[in-house]
Amino acid sequence: MIAWQISSAERTVRTARAARRDSALRARASGTVLAFDFGTRRIGVAVGELGLGIAHPLQTISAVSDRGRLQQIGALIREWAPVLLVVGLPTHMDRTEHAMSVRCRRFAAQLERSFGIDTRLVDERLSSAAAAESLATAGVHGHRQKDLLDRVAAVHILQTFFTGCDDAA
Repeated sequence: MIAWQISSAERTVRTARAARRDSALRARASGTVLAFDFGTRRIGVAVGELGLGIAHPLQTISAVSDRGRLQQIGALIREWAPVLLVVGLPTHMDRTEHAMSVRCRRFAAQLERSFGIDTRLVDERLSSAAAAESLATAGVHGHRQKDLLDRVAAVHILQTFFTGCDDAA
């Protein structure tokens, strides 16, 4: 097992815990959710409402430093007052984790520590490909697509959460 992978037993425990939290959150059935497509250069952000289960692209954060990123995220949190944060967790197609998975887990933990808001990880496999396809279908190509790709990927991550397919740990 690779150092950053978790055991299947630990994943099962985490998944069961997440399912209990999800049912409690869905019982409340309202409140804003912010979702993040984490990248080393950019972070796509989407917003949605638990009661509606619909996600919308919000913005792309391009700050170079971690501090700058957190400041921009803090401004979004003050503006939108989310009840939950969702971070996409990249994995290989066979669901094994890779180096970027570790960075996303750290980012999610940093958000939860910094802002005190419950933060979930959601399987983001193929979210960027789905975002590129959505944009191409809408007639957005080339440089215009690059500017929108991260926030549309965040929309796909949030929709995955809303539809209950969030089986990441």
